[in-house]
Amino acid sequence: MTNDYNDARRQGERARRWATVSGRNPYLTSMEEYVSSSDIAAEHDLGIHEIPLYLYAGTRTRGRQNAFAENFMPLLEESSEFAKKWSDLYESQLEEGLREPVKAYEYMGRFYVEEGNKRVSVMKYLGAYSIPTHVIRCLPKKTDDRDIQIYYEYLPFYEVTGIFGFMFTREGCFEKLAALLGRDLITPWPETLVRDLRNTAEKFAAVFYQKGGSRTGLRAEDALLISLGIYPLETLRDAENDALGKHMDRLWKEFLTESDPENLKLIDSPWQVDKKAGALHDAKIMKMLNVMPVYTASRPLKAAFLYANDEASSSWTYGHELGRNELHRIYGDLIDTIKIENCNDEASIFKGVNLAIDDEDDVIFTTSPLMMPAALKAAIDNPSIKFLNCSTGLTVNAVRSYEARTYEAKFLMGALAAIVAPNHRIGSCAGAPIYGTLAEINAFAIGASMIDPEARITLVWTGKKNYDWEADLISRGISVISGKEFITPRDEKRRHGLYRILEDGSAENLAAPMQNWGRYYALIIESILTGAWEAKSLTDKSQSLNYWYGISSGVIDVIYSKKLSYNTLKLMDLLRDGLVKGTVSPFDGELRSREGIVKDAGSDRLTYEEILSINWLNENVDGEIPPAWEMNDSAKKSISVAGVKK
Repeated sequence: MTNDYNDARRQGERARRWATVSGRNPYLTSMEEYVSSSDIAAEHDLGIHEIPLYLYAGTRTRGRQNAFAENFMPLLEESSEFAKKWSDLYESQLEEGLREPVKAYEYMGRFYVEEGNKRVSVMKYLGAYSIPTHVIRCLPKKTDDRDIQIYYEYLPFYEVTGIFGFMFTREGCFEKLAALLGRDLITPWPETLVRDLRNTAEKFAAVFYQKGGSRTGLRAEDALLISLGIYPLETLRDAENDALGKHMDRLWKEFLTESDPENLKLIDSPWQVDKKAGALHDAKIMKMLNVMPVYTASRPLKAAFLYANDEASSSWTYGHELGRNELHRIYGDLIDTIKIENCNDEASIFKGVNLAIDDEDDVIFTTSPLMMPAALKAAIDNPSIKFLNCSTGLTVNAVRSYEARTYEAKFLMGALAAIVAPNHRIGSCAGAPIYGTLAEINAFAIGASMIDPEARITLVWTGKKNYDWEADLISRGISVISGKEFITPRDEKRRHGLYRILEDGSAENLAAPMQNWGRYYALIIESILTGAWEAKSLTDKSQSLNYWYGISSGVIDVIYSKKLSYNTLKLMDLLRDGLVKGTVSPFDGELRSREGIVKDAGSDRLTYEEILSINWLNENVDGEIPPAWEMNDSAKKSISVAGVKK
């Protein structure tokens, strides 16, 4: 068996030279070199399992690490005792197979051999897929390190699947994976599903890395998760490698977009791209036609609007419907629109999208974050159609997002709440911890504390299961409440925005955010007609484009009760004017969360990207960011699509 040892040694020498040239450690990594006993919270004996050989990263101790190259191939001379033992083990494996498992320690998803380095080496040389292993799991101490937090998210996944080494580079992905497969992270998954997922993941990884996936900065599991949002597991499972590669080609821009948080591009005003945006009058419309003679009265721009509910039962839908109708007033025969209502579950959303495609619409507006998965799949399949989704913070390339900077309105309402609150105590509700929501909560709290430094905000969540949030606030002696932003036409109480509970139990509305969807949709349609939609700065192949317009753009404002004093309204106008001019921001100056200082007084104002990704609560907020399991089904769905990363 000398020839086989020499062949294995040549492979080891090649790996050693290549690692040296590449600036890497050319020998096996030793776990004890970079993990001390103080880093380990506990060790769990998991028993014997078949472990894929590609998960082996090195040795447990420093002992024999220099006897092997980084690929576990041997390096010592043919005449050494080591070589003889390696050859004997090789011969034994060919004749009898392995007699006992190796012993290895698993740390952060990788395996480090304590007993059986030569056995791993022989099996790798033979091209085996896995090896029986007595596994000792080393749990790292919990810290704020993202990799450790992701690992602790992996552990429940392991409990329900038994899959080793399956890891993501982003938080929250295991819950998303479970949701996509119709499972949870509590109940053990069926053996057939586990087998299909494991086999698909391995095949997917092979094709992904063969196509250069390592250059994206993603793990194969990240790319698989994106793909599962478009294709069912069965499709990926049954696809031949060539077909799987073609699926990946269609999604490659999405992989690149997901690979870097910097790829999220926020457009904070229409003038960022078109300095003449918003001048909507007949002369300009005629100029558009002269520049881009694509859409005419005989061939209008066709747009579809998908609503989760009907306008009679939903104020959100009603507001967007007013916006759709405003487009006809502004553009007349140049635009033709349809509405598709009650797209509120997966089947009806896909049906609505397909109806719009069959209608040959040029633009499709999906007005709920829950519609993003269907919009993305349709956009991948129909690249000539412009898809938009009413959301923000989602890193998607093929679908553009749009939403208002509602936190600006919340800031004004927080200041007003502090003026009228009789006991420094104010209630505030939020639906679910999704992108933008925590910025709204904190802006409201900061606005209140700027008026009343003693103001305390009691935060409650309307998306919790079986929870009467308003009754809870009132029972705590809180009378000034920032409630739901909108009311349904059928809501008899008519309580929305900022209101106060009077002694007789009735409510007095004080202020409410007003979103002008007509203005927003007109600006987006205008960008299409003028060609600004295709501006080079907006069409980078790997960026996620989010329109995030605010009060200065005219897409959102606050309306106030006529019962408020004129001095109060003067103060509100001053603050609003500061927001419009950019001289006032709730996220300027020193910022303090409940854990301490977030931003020093002399540091720069938070960027829009930083505001959008806020995952902390201001120091004067009493309440918690709830886990998904506490929320109702609707809130869980929102979190699965747009949940803020903690």
